Amino acid sequence: MDSNLHSPQRRLIELRIEHADLDALIDRLGHEVVIDELMIRRLKKRRLVLRDEIARLAHELTPDEPA
Repeated sequence: MDSNLHSPQRRLIELRIEHADLDALIDRLGHEVVIDELMIRRLKKRRLVLRDEIARLAHELTPDEPA
């Protein structure tokens, strides 16, 4: 069971959740009257890093198709 806590599938789910949370936060912050541009830039950069990590993990978990 302990190995399940560190499985690539679980990590992929966690990254997708964090990405969705950042997406929602960036959207909410964009609608505020006082916008912290630096914070939004940092959040967007983190979101991009997460997207790349999600794509990498998803590619690793997808079995190769036979040629």
